[in-house]
Formats: sequence, C-alpha cells, structure tokens
Amino acid sequence: MKKVLITGATGATGGNAIQKLLELKVSVRALVHQADKRSEKLSSQGVEIVVGDLSDFEAVSEALQGITAAYFVFPVKVSGILEATAFFAQAALEQRVGAIVNMSQISARRIAKSHAAQNHWIAERLLDRSGIPVTHLRPTFFAEWLMYVSESIGKRNMFPLPFGEARYAPIAAEDQGRVIGAILNDPAEHAGKTYPLYGPKELTQHEVADILTQVLGRKITYVPVEIEAFSEIWKESGYSPYIRQHISAVAQDCRDGVFSGTNDLVEKLTGQKPMPMLDYIVKNKAAFASR
Repeated sequence: MKKVLITGATGATGGNAIQKLLELKVSVRALVHQADKRSEKLSSQGVEIVVGDLSDFEAVSEALQGITAAYFVFPVKVSGILEATAFFAQAALEQRVGAIVNMSQISARRIAKSHAAQNHWIAERLLDRSGIPVTHLRPTFFAEWLMYVSESIGKRNMFPLPFGEARYAPIAAEDQGRVIGAILNDPAEHAGKTYPLYGPKELTQHEVADILTQVLGRKITYVPVEIEAFSEIWKESGYSPYIRQHISAVAQDCRDGVFSGTNDLVEKLTGQKPMPMLDYIVKNKAAFASR
C-alpha cells in the first residue's frame, strides 16, 4: 500500500504537496515539529501526524516506518542540513523507503559561495550515494520572497532587495507542491533526475513593483540595495550570520544570472502551467495591504 511521508508538512512546499497528494487519494504521514493548529487542520483532513525533528535520528527512523516514498526538505535559514540528510538517508535505507524527492535550490553547486547552497549540493550527493531512487528539485527564487518585504510594502509603499536589475521567473510554493505530489504519486520515471523549476516569466524587481502597483492601486517602488547594505538590514532585523551569508552570496548569483531561465517542467509534471506573479500577488493581496 502506498504511503508518503512529508517533512516540512506545515511549511509552504510541504503543505501544498500534502494537498496535492490528498487530491490523488494517497495516504499521507506528516512530520511536524510540534502539534498546533496547523497540524490539527492536517489531521482533520485525514493526514497522520507524527511529531519529531530532522536532527533526531530515531524520530526520523520512526517517521519513515512503512513509508513507500518521502519528501525531504530542510530549512535554508539554519545550519545542519548535512547531518539531517545523513540521518534521513540512513533511516530511509533501514526502512526500505522506495523513493525520495529532495528539495534543493537552483544555486546548489560545488563552487557555490553560499555555504547553504554548497551544503545543498553535498546533500544531493549524499542522497545519491544512498542508492535510494532520488529526484532533486532546484527551484529559482520563490514568489514567496515578497513576503519578506511585505511589511515595507504595506508601510512604506516600497521594498528594498539586493538583486539589482536581474531577471528571474519567481515560482510559487503552490506549484512546487503540485510537482512534489505528482512525483511522489508515481516516482519511478523521475528517479535519478534533477529538475530546475521556474515560474512562467522572467521579471525584474521593477516589473514586480509595477504588478504590485496595479493590484494594490497605489504606487509601489523597488529600491535596489547593495548586497553588503542589505546584509546589514537583515542583521538589524535579527537574522543569523548563516542566512545572511547565504543571501549575500545568492544575491550575487542572481545578479550573475544563476537564477534566470524558464522551462515547461511544471506543466509537464503536473498538467498545469505555473502561477504568474500577477495571480500570486492577487491571491495574497491582504499581505501587502497599506498599514
């Protein structure tokens, strides 16, 4: 009997993957950090809830018991992905998990200047060497990046980001969730593949600001910020050195075109085109409301 484990189950990609799997009538177990309203909602939908942490080998092993395929995602904001990946791979081997979908990132490379991005690349290699069939997902920047600056949009009608004049095609977590669910439902043909994922259209931040202006009915301005200055802004906001180093490095990657590109993989894998940025902003309009 098919049963799928979703890590990061109350997060953006994991939560959307669960909804896709439920639509496909696939039995789902969700690994969550704590029982709360979000996990209660999943439970009410028929999802089995287990509480645990990816840094706890025994908890991961128990969560993978009886699982045929699993989604692995580790938060980019914190260090520890390599240990968590090793735990997950070993536990999956012991529990005879048949397939893994791994959330990586477009900037995952051996030569990545971002420690987090390089760690994601090494994590991919660890999973590959496990012998379990793995599919790696490498999305460009999420559409959800706008949520990091939603307060500035709401209060000051502007948003500062360190991406210069770069163009990339933001992809919504909802689209990624549909991809994850589709692969987990029938993983065999995707084994050993790496899928770069993009939204439907490359945009500059100025063009994103124009879309915000259109949807919100008030002028929104993109303010390009130098990378070092943006890191200081995040430092003052309480972000850790680890995530600030990552953002500084990938901001330069973005300026250098690493995050650019488009393809039709989302549509091929799910039968549905990815969400345009206009639709994403309309859907989340309340988050950018004037304050």
